[in-house]
Amino acid sequence: MTFSRRKFLTGATVGGASLALDANTNSLAANPALSVFASPLHAPLLDVKRGEKLITILHTNDVHSQIDPLPANDKNAGKGGVARRATLVKRIRAENPNTLLVDAGDAFQGTPYFNLYRGEVEYKAMSAIGYDTVTLGNHDFDNGIDALASAMKFANFDFVSTNYDVRGTSIEQRVKPYVVRELSGVRVGLFGLGINLAGLNAPETFKGLKYLDPVRMARGVVKLLRERENCAMVICMSHMGYYPEPKPGEFGDTQLVAQVDGIDFIASGHTHTFMERPVFARQPSGKDTVIFQVGKSGIYVGRVDFTVRGQRVTAHAGRLLDLRHDTLV
Repeated sequence: MTFSRRKFLTGATVGGASLALDANTNSLAANPALSVFASPLHAPLLDVKRGEKLITILHTNDVHSQIDPLPANDKNAGKGGVARRATLVKRIRAENPNTLLVDAGDAFQGTPYFNLYRGEVEYKAMSAIGYDTVTLGNHDFDNGIDALASAMKFANFDFVSTNYDVRGTSIEQRVKPYVVRELSGVRVGLFGLGINLAGLNAPETFKGLKYLDPVRMARGVVKLLRERENCAMVICMSHMGYYPEPKPGEFGDTQLVAQVDGIDFIASGHTHTFMERPVFARQPSGKDTVIFQVGKSGIYVGRVDFTVRGQRVTAHAGRLLDLRHDTLV
């Protein structure tokens, strides 16, 4: 289910070790039974109790046109590659059909695939792997907004951006403010946030796009997803960056969470931060938001499992999945 961008923008002016967090106690604890050394890559991270549903979110960020595994002269030689990612996703979905695959932006730029094919290869590969929803990063605009629109013709997944007003541009029909997916009765709302392109990209590459305040837009879309769309979970794909100790002018996921209630998980991007495990940021209400960013170039896939009972998340656990694992060859 989607909501029209015009209506939304009018109304929203207002491996590392697995870790499990019990949403009832907000206490963080290592779970030895779920160690990456003791379970295969596709294994669930949580035990599901009676009356609960297991929802798995797989995520990538800043893949930067890395279609093949990294070359021998790279410090991460042999890691990554779309073929291994496809194998991993297929196995996880076979284990848990209630799985979403999302990306936090910058699918483009970094290898000759983008230079030669201008995004066609990347979006065809992501479609074949089975991505559900992605947001946009600054490098996705490198060839201009019209070239991005042309590349989007090869994508069979949703694009979401809540704080980019793309009305009147060539990507208006493809970019939604949010989407809702229903998995075994659990409604999951997904939205995207992007960085301010001014100063990062040449002005002509995003001509017609308007950058909107991410805090204001996030508050509006979370309220809409919780109250109007009746979502039990709210997921954000963010290309704003992760700044645990921000310098002047830096504003990213942690700073957003400090001002916005109601986001369960942020699939983070932009700063190429290699996290061994998810981190947690405190909302104004005192609840926690899970944040996970998995570096760049498709070297890793992040996994966060949630158990849901009714309209409430009861627990979550996260794990870094290494695409150099022997079982994916």
